[in-house]
Amino acid sequence: MKIVISMGDVTGIGPEVTLKALAAEAADDDAQYLLIGDVLRTLRLNEQLGLNLAFKILGEKEQGRFLVHNPLPGSLPTNLEPGSPAAAKAALAWLTDASQRCLRMEADAIVTAPVSKEAIIRTGKAFVGATEFLSDLAGTNQTIMMLLGQDDRGRWLRVALATTHVPINLVASHLRAEKIRLAIQLGAQACVDLGLPRQRVAVCGLNPHAGEGGKMGTEEITIIKPAIDGARQQDLDVVGPLAADTLFHYAYVGDYDVVVAMYHDQGLVPLKMIAFDSGVNWTLGLPFVRTSPDHGTAYDIAGQNKANPSSMRAAIRLAKQVVRNRSEG
Repeated sequence: MKIVISMGDVTGIGPEVTLKALAAEAADDDAQYLLIGDVLRTLRLNEQLGLNLAFKILGEKEQGRFLVHNPLPGSLPTNLEPGSPAAAKAALAWLTDASQRCLRMEADAIVTAPVSKEAIIRTGKAFVGATEFLSDLAGTNQTIMMLLGQDDRGRWLRVALATTHVPINLVASHLRAEKIRLAIQLGAQACVDLGLPRQRVAVCGLNPHAGEGGKMGTEEITIIKPAIDGARQQDLDVVGPLAADTLFHYAYVGDYDVVVAMYHDQGLVPLKMIAFDSGVNWTLGLPFVRTSPDHGTAYDIAGQNKANPSSMRAAIRLAKQVVRNRSEG
């Protein structure tokens, strides 16, 4: 199994959590890891952290489990400010190279370290998020963002989003029955990819109390319920729309396997309450497996050896689990 990792913004914590996660995770398997990023910085950081991972530069005759490659012509300057344009452009180039390797089937999955949307946009690039960027590269709009994680007692939340990076005042106008139905379909398939014994999906309402039968908003009646009805016609096990304030409790205690949330914070607030350090972002619907840690660049602690690698390790572990389950299925 070969996992390719794009190293993200080097002025953030991406390189640190990547190396720490690899050191913790790699002893458990024999997967090969290809890091796409700044070679000199990666080797130097490996030494500074005392991890002693045996890196080889891609293309050397002697290969190993840990490979590193920079598709750019040279190393980045050592004195970059947090969120610098050079770091942002490099992060995007590395993300592109890594994903193209998956599209060419040179790797089984991609794990993406954090990038800064704001820093990339400041370079003049139109960038909504890595999910949308990878979807465009893959030539598909049939993707869904899922966030998943467990608490310290092994209780999971898995949340698929019907809309992603949309301002609150525009959410209702961006809701589409076909996107909600896609989230239901891909959420159910994710349960199969995870090897779960069932695929029970619950769908949130948009409005308080799921609209109170149309008295507090009509989106549940006109958009969400038709999507659920369409999914049921495909024999999917799905219920809703249900009031989000109670639905997440029942999902948390195990009544449902996946929750479809209508907007970003509706789904991510409860997820991060139980799995702040270990949540994973999984892009459903791509032609390859893509996961990432559920946190940002954390410029404030970058370079201080303070970053917690738990989310990155969980992202690597999930990517391997899904690849393995799909190959066995």
